[in-house]
Amino acid sequence: MLISVGAFADSSYGKRLEQAAEENGHRIYLPSGAIGGLDVLKAAKLAGGLESVVLTTRKPAHSLTADKITVEQTLFEGPARDAIEQFPKNANVAIVLSLAGVGVEKTRVRIIADPAIKQNIHHITAKGSFGEFDMTIKNNPSPDNPKTSHITGSSILAALANLNSAVVIGT
Repeated sequence: MLISVGAFADSSYGKRLEQAAEENGHRIYLPSGAIGGLDVLKAAKLAGGLESVVLTTRKPAHSLTADKITVEQTLFEGPARDAIEQFPKNANVAIVLSLAGVGVEKTRVRIIADPAIKQNIHHITAKGSFGEFDMTIKNNPSPDNPKTSHITGSSILAALANLNSAVVIGT
């Protein structure tokens, strides 16, 4: 189970990891972390009906930059591949989202530093022949690391619990 999925932004590295796992009879698990909706995106992608995915991440300014920011500021806008390069401790959700959806080049990401909020907010929109998907998740920051969401640890535990569960809800 890989907790920090940023390495998968490099598709050739991801393919090598996948090939090594297959050759050795292993699986690589990528938990959803601080976001949800991956099952919907995977289903839409499988059906061939997923056209676009956009993630807007809004976090307290101090968790994104040491600069003194007094008003909301967009720090990044572009593909998920570039988001993880510029914000490796904040954009893992962009990579797992892109892997479930349209890929690291086509998944659009916007990262906003907002001094007026206290939560990590992830807004996901997706469109395609399946319809539209619109989801906002407002997570409390981890008390130990404000760059990540408090729910991330529980996401990992839930993924571990699914490994041996007789019934797995969602995917």
